[in-house]
Amino acid sequence: MSYPPDIRNQVRRAYLLKGPCQPCHHKFPQQVDGTRKQRFIASWFDEFSNWLEYSIEKDAAYCLYCFLFTAGYSERGHDTFVFEGFTNWQKKKRLREHVGDHNSDHNKCRLACEDLMNQAQHIEYRCRLNASIICLCYLLMQGLAFRANDESENSLNQGNFLELLKVLASCNEEINNVVLKNAPNNLRLTSPDIQKDIINAAATETTKVIITDLRDDFFSILVDECRDVSIKEQMGVVISYVNGSGCVIERFIGLVHVHSTSAASLKKDIEFLFSTYGLSISSLRGQGYDGASNMRGEFNGLKSLILKENSSAYYIHCFAYQLQFILVAIAKKHSSISSFFSTVTRLVNVIGGSCKCRDML
Repeated sequence: MSYPPDIRNQVRRAYLLKGPCQPCHHKFPQQVDGTRKQRFIASWFDEFSNWLEYSIEKDAAYCLYCFLFTAGYSERGHDTFVFEGFTNWQKKKRLREHVGDHNSDHNKCRLACEDLMNQAQHIEYRCRLNASIICLCYLLMQGLAFRANDESENSLNQGNFLELLKVLASCNEEINNVVLKNAPNNLRLTSPDIQKDIINAAATETTKVIITDLRDDFFSILVDECRDVSIKEQMGVVISYVNGSGCVIERFIGLVHVHSTSAASLKKDIEFLFSTYGLSISSLRGQGYDGASNMRGEFNGLKSLILKENSSAYYIHCFAYQLQFILVAIAKKHSSISSFFSTVTRLVNVIGGSCKCRDML
């Protein structure tokens, strides 16, 4: 502690690199206490190898951990192993008492020493993690794919994520020193599982911002469903609300894998999604569904179930599909309207299918 504050950690690290002073082959002097003779036992170095020190000059034992991080502690016996030195060789149990439980001052000093020595590793890990987060956030914002069919070392294109990480490393020497080939094989932070963890964390934080902006106010929901590439029914849920500035905001809050398309099951899935984010059906003031969906009947039933629970959750049919239904109905009853749309369709196909036609037009 006599060194200036800005270099104390350097001094501590130098002590730790040298390790505790343990003169194992020293001939320890005997002390006479009445009729008994006692002295320091060299085998104690084996039992307390990481921290126990012995001073030949003072014939006393000390604690390296507590000596380096002694400021602010006042545990009984602590000063003995830092300043005066432990000399009561007859009471070996005092060494174990000094270590104490996991919350003892000695163990706090030990953890401080370990953190100090691992500081460089922590900085590298944080730099490597930040680089992966930057790349993934960019790909998320742009809606780009992360992976490629071939991500091997010999691949000409390892996918957007790895290629973007290479570009980032080429522009920053600090990042280049800790990522990809310069990172440990088991800690590169580029595996698909790591990517998914970071993406899920980003989704969670984004949704928190949306829910905070909602401010426990009223909202409406827009729901649609589709099948993904694995032939699973996925229900997408969007909330619509008025923010603090008076603007109507629509935000996507999640996809729900629909195991059953019954109205009761759909309502249960929506309630589960709401409970995840602290939302309530009682705050609903509107609900809108895709009327032309193959789940139209189920959504109509869902509308009724929600209205029974909350009569203020007014149902609004999708305007785009209302327009489509109107056009279909009119075309069926009026042949001239049907012919008009057929002609428009052929015209669009002819003009759109030829670059020369488009240029002439």
